[in-house]
Amino acid sequence: MDRRLAAILATDVVGYSRLIRADEEGTIVALKALRADLLDPILGEHNGRIVKLMGDGMLAEFPSVVDAVRAAVASQRAVAEHNSGLPEDKRMEFRVGINLGDVVIDGDDIQGDGVNVAARLESLAQPGGICVSGSVYEQVRDRLDLHFEDLGEKEVKNIARPVRVWQWTLAVSAAAGIATIAEPLPLPDKPSIAVLPFDNMSSDPEQAYFSDGITEDIITEISRIPDVMVISRNSTFTYKGKAAKVQDVCRDLGVRYVLEGSVRKAGGRVRINAQLIDGRSGGHLWAERYDRGLEDIFAVQDDVTEKIVRALEVKLVGGAAALEAREQTHNPEAYDCVLRGREQYRLFSKDSNAAAGELYERAITLDPDYAEPYAGLAETYVQEWFMGSEPTLDRAFELAQQAKARDPTLPLVQEALSTVHLFKRQHAEAIATARRWIELEPSNADAYATLAGAMHFSGDNEEVIALIEKAMRLNPFYPFFYPHYIGLANLAMRRFDEAVVALKRGVVRNPEALWPHVFLAACHGHLGESTQARTQLAEVRRINPEFSIASLLNLLPYKNIADVDLLVDGLRKAGLST
Repeated sequence: MDRRLAAILATDVVGYSRLIRADEEGTIVALKALRADLLDPILGEHNGRIVKLMGDGMLAEFPSVVDAVRAAVASQRAVAEHNSGLPEDKRMEFRVGINLGDVVIDGDDIQGDGVNVAARLESLAQPGGICVSGSVYEQVRDRLDLHFEDLGEKEVKNIARPVRVWQWTLAVSAAAGIATIAEPLPLPDKPSIAVLPFDNMSSDPEQAYFSDGITEDIITEISRIPDVMVISRNSTFTYKGKAAKVQDVCRDLGVRYVLEGSVRKAGGRVRINAQLIDGRSGGHLWAERYDRGLEDIFAVQDDVTEKIVRALEVKLVGGAAALEAREQTHNPEAYDCVLRGREQYRLFSKDSNAAAGELYERAITLDPDYAEPYAGLAETYVQEWFMGSEPTLDRAFELAQQAKARDPTLPLVQEALSTVHLFKRQHAEAIATARRWIELEPSNADAYATLAGAMHFSGDNEEVIALIEKAMRLNPFYPFFYPHYIGLANLAMRRFDEAVVALKRGVVRNPEALWPHVFLAACHGHLGESTQARTQLAEVRRINPEFSIASLLNLLPYKNIADVDLLVDGLRKAGLST
């Protein structure tokens, strides 16, 4: 038998049996998607060869130890970033072991102690981590800028001598669930800040919605300042409940400053602690404690925002209105209902959407002049319509208009109006309100994504990619629909190969989202890739067995018939007949 020296990489999924018990079919599909769209390309880029797949495990070999370690690190970082957009029960984490050793060649397979040691190292690794043998470490220690921890010599099963083990983990522990980005993001040319979720210091853990709401409102207020870049809540909330170093947060999100704090709510009082930290030095620029009645909560938020602006020495040329206090509500119970409504709305189910609607209606009853619950209720109507329920878009539009009459400067008003205009196929109005949203809240990532979507469905695709890239910078742990819109724009411009790349990024971020699979099927249809097209159609039918071209035409608000024909033609080429 032939032998050769090889770098061997072994990996498997942490808690795979538990994931299978919870959702057998969904777990298998998700793992296949991760391998096809994320892991396999990374291994290929680093000259790796997949030797075999073993359920949730994989064995690969590399001609170079450096390539093997680079591939493993890139894979773990990519998986962590992917996981940041998923609920905890849908996340997959991998363990990796790498060994340099002599292997026996058996056709396309490899065997021997070199392979066995890699498998044993993999079992020692932390979730999201990599364990390497001493021989691997000696090869890469001076070649790669990576930190390995010496775990000493370990006795491993069926190996005669102890193995020296070195461990690598993500800069922020992957076991804590925080994603990191492969390369540090460059700092923008203006002050930049991330507002971490304020800790809930109340005795009742269920009060977390309140501290989350305070955090979100402060982000919104800072987002209204043109001369400051603030990272989206979707990215900063990735760190919720995690012990992350400020310097790591700043590096991963590409910001100079971090605001952190805590909230304690008791009876009719609230105590808020806030501190602004410089990510370079770790020093505190200011810290403040507020002990107020709940009716003063908006005054506290305004004060925090003003102090941030002063600390960052922002010059509000032409933007002084951003610091003007906005009249919201003097009814603490109404505000509480709004915060609970936001929490329910983001769960994206019929039951939670209905619960959000009830809470918004309660807030309106408590304070009929409070704008936000009208806008929030409008969004629940849109979501119900999109999920196939009875409520009409006309009712959603009426509610959004009522919100606008009460507070035309509320960004949520423009968000609700733009969405309703788009689904009512009022494309010019959808674009105008999305642009107005950006004017009111220049650092809101979803505002740019909303404008990108409105422009795509209007048939104007040239600006879509630039808008989404702006959104991604503001929300580094972005959701699936950001790359999805890039895919849609490329499809409309008949750049089918580029569309496939972008849409696959959307699938990796959320394999259960229907629309990336639909558009991928159309792209593969146009490219004549029948096998890939059938695979995507199978995913479409798995997620929604009732899906049809008719349902697509009813939901997607295209302005131009040529765009519709292009999509339908691709789906028919893919094999979707009705």
